[in-house]
Amino acid sequence: MFQLLISIPLFALLMLGGCSPSTYRPALGLQPQAQRDPIQDLLESMSPTAAEEKPLRSLGYSIQVGAFSSLDNASAFEALLQNRGIDAFYFKHESGLYKVRFGNHERYRDARDEAERLRAQGLIEEFFVVVPESYAAARIRSSGSGDLRQELIDTARRFLGVPYRWGGTSAENGFDCSGLTLVSYRLNGLDLPRVSYMQAKAGRYVPKSDLRPGDLVFFATNGGAKISHVGMYIGEGRFIHAPRKGKTVRIAALSAAFWQKTYVTGRTYL
Repeated sequence: MFQLLISIPLFALLMLGGCSPSTYRPALGLQPQAQRDPIQDLLESMSPTAAEEKPLRSLGYSIQVGAFSSLDNASAFEALLQNRGIDAFYFKHESGLYKVRFGNHERYRDARDEAERLRAQGLIEEFFVVVPESYAAARIRSSGSGDLRQELIDTARRFLGVPYRWGGTSAENGFDCSGLTLVSYRLNGLDLPRVSYMQAKAGRYVPKSDLRPGDLVFFATNGGAKISHVGMYIGEGRFIHAPRKGKTVRIAALSAAFWQKTYVTGRTYL
C-alpha cells in the first residue's frame, strides 16, 4: 500500500504559524481585574458575531489512509495533500504505525466521493471512512459515560518522545506545537483550529489556577506578548507540548521559570 510514497520528495511545507509568532497581541496594560481574559481585548474589537464564544464543532465523516512505519513517509504524504489544498494531518496510531486523515463531511457519501476522486488521481489506494460515532466525543456524549479530558491526554501522550515534524521534512524544521494539540483534539472528534492564534481565540478563558486536564495553555516564547507556543495541560501543574528545533514531544512544568515568564493564557473547550 502506498508504494508511490517512497519516491515522494521530502519537500518543506510552509509552517502555518502554530509555533511561530502570530499577529495577535493582547492588551496586557489594560487589566483592571486580576483574572481578566487576555484574549478579551481582541474579542471586543471584533464584530458581535465573531466575538461569540462557541463550542468546537464536532467532526463529521473523514478519510483515513496509510499505514506508514516511517515518520518521514507519513510527513511527506501529509505535505503532498496540504500542497493540494487538503487539510490533512498525520498521527501515530495505537499500533505504532503512522496514518493520515483529512476531510470533514456531513455525509458519508461526500467523504467517499472525495476519497474516490483522489484514488482516481493516483494519490491514494486503499482508504477508510471514519464515521462520527467512532470518536470519543460522540461516544461519551451518546452513552453519558467516559472522560473526554482523559481521552485527550492519552492521545497527546502517544506522541511522547516522537520527533513530531508537523508538515516538516527534517529535524531542522522543528515542530509545530499547534499540530500536536490539533491532532489530539481532532482524533477525539473535536475540530480544533489549526494554528495557535486561532486556537487561542476559540474556547473560553480559564484562570491558571482553574486549569483542568485537556485545557490548552499559551505562551509568548519569542518575547513581547505575541502568542507563539501552545501545549495541553495534563494536571498537577504540568503540560505536554511539542518544542521546536527538532526536540521530541515532552512534558514540562508550568512552575519552571521560563514558562512562568512567558505564560499568556489558558483556554478550555469542554
